[in-house]
Formats: sequence, C-alpha cells, structure tokens
Amino acid sequence: MNQSQSQSQGGQQTSEGRHEDDTALADFLASLMDYTPAIPDELVEHYLGKSGFQCPDIPLIRLVAVATQKFIADVATDALQHCKARQSATVKDKRDKQQKDKRPMDDLSKSLREYGVNVKHQEYFADSPSAGLDPASREE
Repeated sequence: MNQSQSQSQGGQQTSEGRHEDDTALADFLASLMDYTPAIPDELVEHYLGKSGFQCPDIPLIRLVAVATQKFIADVATDALQHCKARQSATVKDKRDKQQKDKRPMDDLSKSLREYGVNVKHQEYFADSPSAGLDPASREE
C-alpha cells in the first residue's frame, strides 16, 4: 500500500508541476502580445509559410521571432569575439591589410559553424573577366 500511495503522490506532484509549467507558458505567450520583436510578424509568417508551416496564432509567431532574434544576437556576439581574438593574435603586415575586407565574413562563418550552419562564399564576383583589373591592363 505504501508503494501505491507514493506513486499517487508522485503523480500529483507531476500533475501539479505540469499545471504550473502550462500556466507559466500561457502567461509568457500572452505577454508576447504586448511585445514588438525586432523581426516583423509578416516576415516570420512569410518564412514559416515557405517552409510549409501555416500558423494563425500571433503569440506563436512572435515566439519564433524572439527565438530568431536571440539566435542572431548570439551569432553576432560570437563573431565579435572571434574578431577580437583574431585581432589580438595577428601581427599587422601587408597581407593582413589585403585580407581586411574578407575577414569579417570569416569571423561570421566561424560563429555560424559553431551553431551548425555552414556558409560557403565566393572569393570574388565579376561581371566580366576584366573586372577589377587596372584600366591600363584591360587592353586586349
């Protein structure tokens, strides 16, 4: 009997804990109606729709917006940390100055890789083979 009584008490604790969690979640979702995230609801709805998820529930859409905002902030913070670490570890020379424009993308790529997002980017984009060359060397 003691075992069945302890099981029923454990079930009540689980039920009460679940009820408190449900109440806290409901309160949080209700508070999202008063919050305006940095990412507009329409943009979130658009990308959710493109992925096949249709949801008319505004609090849920705002929850996705807040989670996305948090993800972007974390990636940006990590990229800044990579940049600071790189700047403190490198010696300033000509090669670093030539690579200066590319490095912020490298920092962002490293940060995104930590979150499982692999970014591949082209080294150079050109409209024609002679783009980016000195005018004197363009003579064909």
